[in-house]
Amino acid sequence: MKRNGIFSISLVAAAISLSACGGDINISEGDVIDNSVINNDNQPPVAPPVDNNRVGSANSFLTGQVSAALGQQIEVRAISGRLTNADAINGKVTLTNDTVWALEGPVFIGNDKADSTTLEIEEGTIILGRTGGDYLVISRDSKIEVNGTVARPVIMTSLNDVLGDEVRAGQWGGMVILGNAPSTKCPTDGSTCSLQVEGVASGAVFGGTNDADSSGNLNYLVLKYAGFEIAPDNELNGITFGGVGSGTEIDFLQVHANADDGIEFFGGSVNAKHVVLTGIQDDSVDWDNGYKGKLQYVYIEHAADNSDANRGIEGDGDGGDGPNFSLPTLANITIITNNFDGEDDSEGVLLRDQSGAKIYNMLIAGSSGTGECLEMDSDDTVQGNLGNGNITISHSYISCVEPFNTVEGGVELGNWFSTLQANNKVVAFENRGQLGLNQDGTLTAQSELLSAGTNPANIDAFFTANNFVGAIGENDWRSGWAFGFGGGAVTVVQTPLGCPQGTSSIAAVDGNTNTCEITGRITSDLRLVEGNHYALSGAVFVGGDNSDSATLTIDPGVVVYGASGNDYLVVSRGSAIEANGTAAKPITFTSSQHVANGVVAGLANGAAGQWGGMIVLGNAYSTKCPETGDCSLQVEGAQEGAVFGGSNNTESSGTLRYVRVMHGGFEIAPDNELNGITFGGVGSGTVVEYLQVHKNADDGIEFFGGAVNARYVVLTGIQDDSVDWDNGYQGKLQFVLVKHASDNSDANRGIEGDGDGGTGSPFSNPTIANMTIIGNTFDGEDDSEGVLLRDQTNAQLYNVVVTGPAGMGECLELDLTNDADTTLLGNVNGSASPQMVFQSSVLACDEAVKNSSNSAFDTTAWFTAQAGSSIVSGGIAAVLNGIYTIDTTSPTDVSAVNSFFINTDFIGAVKSADNNWTADWTVGLED
Repeated sequence: MKRNGIFSISLVAAAISLSACGGDINISEGDVIDNSVINNDNQPPVAPPVDNNRVGSANSFLTGQVSAALGQQIEVRAISGRLTNADAINGKVTLTNDTVWALEGPVFIGNDKADSTTLEIEEGTIILGRTGGDYLVISRDSKIEVNGTVARPVIMTSLNDVLGDEVRAGQWGGMVILGNAPSTKCPTDGSTCSLQVEGVASGAVFGGTNDADSSGNLNYLVLKYAGFEIAPDNELNGITFGGVGSGTEIDFLQVHANADDGIEFFGGSVNAKHVVLTGIQDDSVDWDNGYKGKLQYVYIEHAADNSDANRGIEGDGDGGDGPNFSLPTLANITIITNNFDGEDDSEGVLLRDQSGAKIYNMLIAGSSGTGECLEMDSDDTVQGNLGNGNITISHSYISCVEPFNTVEGGVELGNWFSTLQANNKVVAFENRGQLGLNQDGTLTAQSELLSAGTNPANIDAFFTANNFVGAIGENDWRSGWAFGFGGGAVTVVQTPLGCPQGTSSIAAVDGNTNTCEITGRITSDLRLVEGNHYALSGAVFVGGDNSDSATLTIDPGVVVYGASGNDYLVVSRGSAIEANGTAAKPITFTSSQHVANGVVAGLANGAAGQWGGMIVLGNAYSTKCPETGDCSLQVEGAQEGAVFGGSNNTESSGTLRYVRVMHGGFEIAPDNELNGITFGGVGSGTVVEYLQVHKNADDGIEFFGGAVNARYVVLTGIQDDSVDWDNGYQGKLQFVLVKHASDNSDANRGIEGDGDGGTGSPFSNPTIANMTIIGNTFDGEDDSEGVLLRDQTNAQLYNVVVTGPAGMGECLELDLTNDADTTLLGNVNGSASPQMVFQSSVLACDEAVKNSSNSAFDTTAWFTAQAGSSIVSGGIAAVLNGIYTIDTTSPTDVSAVNSFFINTDFIGAVKSADNNWTADWTVGLED
């Protein structure tokens, strides 16, 4: 089956918040689906033929609902009661991916140690529940085989999610797996162990003596919106493992938005790798009853909207009478908490009664309102284990406002963690930026955590070798299958046409690739999947202005193009773009000419100005907003009605990660141009990292007010200013590499900053750290230059390298002409607060400084008086080797300036080839 395309049906913004989003839902094209018919004409769907040889029974009501929602004829079959070997074919009951399966009430696989069978679930299969009473139980001696793939995980979710209705935790029950492994609550007199599991009707029992028991496998499973309280202290978790043995395989598992615990282990010894737990409302990982398994690569993130959460890990023994307490071994754990403050706060790790644990390479990053990072109970077993080696934590980092909670009379945790345990580190919360932790849980290329861990493979053969702290190292194993990491929207495999709903098929400019045209205004969520090309036709708007809001989700590897300067993309106020590429599969916005010549073969070739560009609009501050009343400022370069501005500086317009914008820029009229990317009033909740603009006919990126931050930005071959700000821009930038065209063609300033005549206050005042500007010898109407700061701006600049070949214009100019605006002069001469700074920076140009006609101010003297800054001779060779910094100026610790910044031991944007964050995804740096 060829997978031709996917479209989104979810009405919920897919990846803005971890609290309410869907995972990929894919329907295979099977014999029961008529793919030649699409229900786009409001006609009632025709029920597909029923195959009476399969398990379950066709549900005509759900078939109609789901078929209408998915836009093609999909059979929904309901399964209920108990499935046994009598229902099996060749020893298995198989749920196929050409059907949606609905749980009706409790569904048991096998009886307890009788009538046993195996439930096999094909890749890409959807299983739904409608109420808290709909759940799946795998009995002792039966098995489940979940055979998802990275491209097509198995999805277990709520009916609301499949229909695109409002989703939340607790919309269906969950999954329970029962096995024959030991529990501390098993009888010690030799009698048979048969323990009732919580959350399930009587008769669902677990426990025994077989530590190596197998209950099957869970591979690439996403389980969402489950959890249900049967009665107080008797809840259904996302997945409950009761006495499950180490013969069971768990690899690539996500539980998202669950109303109780994410996963809970009642005894047993089952191991798991690559586990994602997001938006869990109680404990994300919970163990008790003597659990002794091993866990590696566990990523835990509490809901981004600060809704219900409790502990990342809660471990205990739960009062069993057995001789052993819980003693799991964990490696490579990340816990990111939120500010939830309710009956149970968002916290890091709590170990309670009768538990031990051996933990390696753990990272706990708390929010400002988080409870403690680490807490130990007063239980004698726990306190004793802190001293006898049954609780150990090594090579781990924590950063919380309240790092520890030590019980009265107990072991003092701060000293235990930092002194008695090996290679741990407490990072003050206000210095959390030193961790090098990105908002998505990955680590920056400069993060010390990438090499601060211990190799867990030396501890146990189960563990995979690595030396980093946290769950995510250089490779993001969540990408492509887990919610929020490339698989966020609820989707369905398309008909042979292959284009998402809302787009149309057109001829391929490369003569080969299925191509989908996007026009007009997008008013419902749209997802662009890899495999197609997407052509912008005219001005394409995502959402209306603060109305008809939509999210445009773009998968890794997608190519979007325009054919002329009239083709451009606008993300309206109140809408969002979720462009989550990877280093291996960046997202590319480019021209039709580039695509026609081959995006891979001709990656860095082609002219500037062949299409429009991208505009992102938000509700953040601009100095041009009126002092009273609503703000609605027309952005430059776009048609009338593309407006920005407001008062919400923390707003999110989505994500741009590993995105390249190439061969764009267009002059609509003098002083009214399309930049590579225009940010108009965009707030700091927007994530911008690993972004390149290449060969643009106007500015590379321009910030009109707002407070959006960005890291890892590359600007190559830009024909006007590479970075331009005005309208009171207040954001932060770190690791910015500017390289003017190697053929000495059109270029202007690396930075041009001003306020642009606004009347509001404060004026522009961004903070920039670790920037490299490499000029060329272009000498035209505007020369290649370094930094120009003009009217109504301030700036805080640290660890900057500005250089270029002989023939380049000045490295630094301050526009202090006698008749210039007085704001800049006040910022540099000490009469304003805060003052402008340009610290720990180097100018290496033939003309280092261009002094203004204001003879009362000496720019050279001002710059060299800045802490750690200097002017050096020798040009590029004196400070850089290619793009890598060789100058030995001591950097400013910018993490002390603001927690957004990462402390470095170098100035400039890129340290060395061994620490090159530009590798593999950028173009134009080898010229």
